[in-house]
Amino acid sequence: MVVKSQTKLIKNLQQKKYRNVHGLFVVEGIKTVNELLDSSFKAYKVFAINPELFGQKTDKLEKISAGELRKLSNLKTPNEVLGVFEIPPAKPLNFDQWIVALDTVQDPGNLGTIIRLCDWFGITQLLCSKETVDCYNPKVLQATMGSISRVNVVYEDLSEIFGDTHLPVYGTFMNGHSVYEEKWPEAGILLLGNEANGISSGLHSFIHKKIGIPQFGENTAESLNVATAAAIFMNEIKRVGVIQK
Repeated sequence: MVVKSQTKLIKNLQQKKYRNVHGLFVVEGIKTVNELLDSSFKAYKVFAINPELFGQKTDKLEKISAGELRKLSNLKTPNEVLGVFEIPPAKPLNFDQWIVALDTVQDPGNLGTIIRLCDWFGITQLLCSKETVDCYNPKVLQATMGSISRVNVVYEDLSEIFGDTHLPVYGTFMNGHSVYEEKWPEAGILLLGNEANGISSGLHSFIHKKIGIPQFGENTAESLNVATAAAIFMNEIKRVGVIQK
């Protein structure tokens, strides 16, 4: 039976300030919880309608009813299980490979999708400005579909990182050099900006080259969603890398 103190904790973890205080985050759904249980993330508590679905993966399992899960869940239609996991210690960035950097990306769905894209394209390093939405936001986690367990997400001051790194920084702009004509190095930083305002002016001086996605249609959309653009850029970086090998 879920006691009131557990319910209050789980509800509080929907907010970033309480996630920081407790060092915990909440994730829902069989696939995502299974992915985290199979990773290095440490489970604090896992509430499941059918604990047998998770075998012997953790001793933190607790059986609950569908009604109890509805009280805990932040979803309109709860999905069998809710897990509470420990936020792991921050890991340093690996500068020997491609890094995707995000400047003030604020939509949880966009960040979650970008994390999943990084996982798909084998980019394990994601650098976020401190103004970017928290990667342990429940909506972000839902969109990652478990990819959060395989991507190192780091929050730092972008100008400090860019000022210290030897890697070239590729800034994404509407009028940038065509992504399809670029010769990509083996490692670099792909910088994507805020959904409405693009890349902050204070970061422009760190950018080695402006790149963009050409528009082919007439009277088309004003811009691309940042996650959609990220997919195109990452695909080209990896595709060209394979050809060059």
